[in-house]
Amino acid sequence: MTNTKPYRPNVSAIIVSSKYPQEKEIFIAERSDLADVWQFPQGGIDMGESPKEALYRELKEEIGTDDVKIIAEYPEWIAYDFPKHIIKRMKPYHGQTQRYYLVRLKKKATINLDTKHPEFVKYKYVSLDEVMNITADFKKPVYKKVIEYFKSEGYL
Repeated sequence: MTNTKPYRPNVSAIIVSSKYPQEKEIFIAERSDLADVWQFPQGGIDMGESPKEALYRELKEEIGTDDVKIIAEYPEWIAYDFPKHIIKRMKPYHGQTQRYYLVRLKKKATINLDTKHPEFVKYKYVSLDEVMNITADFKKPVYKKVIEYFKSEGYL
């Protein structure tokens, strides 16, 4: 049987600081609409937009800078389902299919969460282990898979 549920095409960025590769601290931000819910910057891909174009646009819209260097890309699309309470608000989508990028902030990059439509209220840099401790449960399997891939390839 084929899965016919609609999934929203999306990009997501695992951001390391400009101290990378000497320090492998990961950027994570707290959502403005959900208290104490932390995640990587992410967002939908607009019609006619490539995943890389969406990545730079979403970073600019969400964290106020697209001044990053792409280090690596997860080699395939990876999907997850929304929890029931989110599906209601995200109709017609049942989840997202994402393209993940590992990016490094350039030295002169400045994070600014006070964007036109703020998605985050604060951010911090954490260890890989801490990422898994503070992110939403429904995203953890995808985060774990992507992080493990970047670790196995020697990036993290």
